[in-house]
Amino acid sequence: MTVRDGDGWTECALGHRHWGIHGASGLLVVHHDDLGVPHVLMQKRAVWSHHGGTWGLPGGARDSHEDAVTSALREAHEEAALAGDALRVQGVYLDDHGGWAFETVIAESAELLAAAPANAESDELRWLPLPEVTGRNLHPGFAATWGEVSAAIAPETIVLDVANIVGARAEHGWWRDRLGAATRLLQDVSRRRLEHPVLAQWFPRVVAVVEGAAKNAPDVPGIQVVAATGSGDDAIVDVVRRARPWERVVVVTADRGLKERVGALGAETMGPKWLLAQLGA
Repeated sequence: MTVRDGDGWTECALGHRHWGIHGASGLLVVHHDDLGVPHVLMQKRAVWSHHGGTWGLPGGARDSHEDAVTSALREAHEEAALAGDALRVQGVYLDDHGGWAFETVIAESAELLAAAPANAESDELRWLPLPEVTGRNLHPGFAATWGEVSAAIAPETIVLDVANIVGARAEHGWWRDRLGAATRLLQDVSRRRLEHPVLAQWFPRVVAVVEGAAKNAPDVPGIQVVAATGSGDDAIVDVVRRARPWERVVVVTADRGLKERVGALGAETMGPKWLLAQLGA
């Protein structure tokens, strides 16, 4: 394994000069206040650095053995002493220049974490309310992608109507072994990376509501399993009702009545085909 081999200049297919032989990444930390206003942690780059004096994200060159998340968390720790265990990674936005890419790792913070320059690469670190970001002198790469990135910073939750999805999947004999069919569905979801219209990698919170013969479905890594004590639809509505106002919630179901109930609470809905197509089922 090669360590710290990413530093250096390279040129992309567009003819731009970039820092980071293997690409680069940055960490976009987002905190929503009690009114739902997003605040983002911004870095003012040291004057001596490339595009010095502009505002962007803690980040830098990615080493050959690192993925975007590992690299961004490392850079944020080095530049702002941020601890990754206080954050929940939501996804990765890819800005591909052809042969070179910058990856913005979006992470949620439950609080306005204390942050100050930890090395000479930053002149200042500051939490900015979302409306104030564009008023700063922004790093040109950050400014070019901010419109798309800022639209994808809300926490996202996928709620699975497991009984409905299992029925739509129609595995042979599923009605005789609803627990087994539900368990296989949850395992398949946990192994797949779901597609997002903006993000190259998406790590939503996934809540699976099980009921009836499948209510004893086991825990699966990356999925919160909720066993309905009564109606599965009622349990799903309760999950949606408990979501934070700024959170995007998508309920996967084909049930028309349930769609109307969760839609009245502000949730979006997708049919089981959306999920099953990604599972190859």
